[in-house]
Amino acid sequence: MQAHASGTNTSSVPCPTTSNRESTMTSAPRRRLPTALLVPLVAVATVLLATMMPHTPDLQASSASADDPAWLQALDAPHRMLFDAAQPGGGVPLVHVLNYYESWKQAEGIGDDEIDAVVALYGGTTLHGLDDAMWTKYGLGEMMGQNDPDGAAYTRNPWRVDPVFDGATVAPAGIEPLAARGATFIMCNNALTYFAGKVAGAHGLEADDVYADMREHILPQVTLVPAMVVAIDQAQVAGVSYHRQ
Repeated sequence: MQAHASGTNTSSVPCPTTSNRESTMTSAPRRRLPTALLVPLVAVATVLLATMMPHTPDLQASSASADDPAWLQALDAPHRMLFDAAQPGGGVPLVHVLNYYESWKQAEGIGDDEIDAVVALYGGTTLHGLDDAMWTKYGLGEMMGQNDPDGAAYTRNPWRVDPVFDGATVAPAGIEPLAARGATFIMCNNALTYFAGKVAGAHGLEADDVYADMREHILPQVTLVPAMVVAIDQAQVAGVSYHRQ
C-alpha cells in the first residue's frame, strides 16, 4: 500500500467479585462502556425497540428498502467486498478499505472502476455516518469515547475526511475520499434509532425529534438501510465477499 499517512501524533472495566459487588455498585464512579460492548447492546436494544416502542421511525425517505436494495444493485464490479465495521477499531476498518483499493491497483493493475467496496456502519460506527453538525450539537465524540490524538473528545466526525490511524492522519481513508473512489457506505436504521433514543435521553429531548434531526444530517455518501443484519445477508446472497473488521 502506498504511504498515505501524515502527521505525528500518535480499557477494560473491572468485574467486581461477589464479596465486594455491593460496595462497588454504591461507591464506584460511573464508567463509559467499552466500545466492544456496544454491538451486542445495540442488537438487543433494537429488538426491544421493535416490541416496546409505540411506533418506530420508518424508512420512507430512505434511498433503499429491504425488498429493493438499490445500493446492492449498483455493485456491478468484478471485485466486490463488504467490510463489516461494527466497531471503530482505531480507524482500522477505513484503512482496510483503502488497502483493498490500493492492493488491487498495485498488485494486479486493477482500477477503481473494477472494485466495489461496501462499508457497513452499525453498532459502534453508526454515528460515523452523520455530519460534523451532529457531532458538535450532541457531543457524540464524548458519548462514544472518540478522542482526538490530544485526548480531547471529537466535536466533528473523525471518519468524514481525515481519520486517524496509529496516531497519524490518513486522509485518503476518509469516508468522502473513499466514496469518491466508488466505495459504498450503508448505515443501519435500527442502530440509528437506538442511538437517537440514547442521545435524547442524555439531553432531555424527544427521541423522534433527535431521530429526525439525525436523518437530515446523514452524510450524502451514506445510504440508510432498514437493518444491517438483513443488508449483510443480502450482500452474501448476491455473492459479495465478506471481511469482518
